[in-house]
Amino acid sequence: MANSASGMAVNDECKLKFLELKAKRNFRFIVFKIDERLQQIAVEKLGQPEQSYDDLAASLPSNECRYAVYDFDFVTDENCQRSKIFFIAWSPDASRVRSKMLYASSKDRFKRELDGIQVELQATDPSEMSIDIVKGRAI
Repeated sequence: MANSASGMAVNDECKLKFLELKAKRNFRFIVFKIDERLQQIAVEKLGQPEQSYDDLAASLPSNECRYAVYDFDFVTDENCQRSKIFFIAWSPDASRVRSKMLYASSKDRFKRELDGIQVELQATDPSEMSIDIVKGRAI
C-alpha cells in the first residue's frame, strides 16, 4: 500500500525482516532505503546479531538519507537485562533536498508499519546518534 504523503510503498521484506529482528532476534539492525525508481522502501542491509552499534553507524552513508532500526541491549540500574528497538531517521546535511523531503514525508507511515518501535532518533550527523545518546534514551 502506497504512503499517502509521499506515494512510497513498503516492500513486504521490510516488515518480515523487522518481525525477525523483533521476535527471533536474527538481526542486530536493519538499514532501509527508499528506491525512488520503484517508489518503495526496501531493505538495504541486515546487521548480524554479533554486530555492534558502530557497525550500524558505519553502514549509514555520509551523503544520503536512510531509515534504520537497531535492537539495543542494555542493563538497567537495577541490574536487569533489557532491550529496546530504536528507529533512526538518518538525514545528513550533505544529502539532496529532494531526498530529505521524501524521507521526511514517508517516515511516520513507515514507522507505523514496523509495529514494536520503542524509541525514535532523528540525526543529521553522527554526533546526534552517538551510543551515549542511545543509552540515554533507552533508560
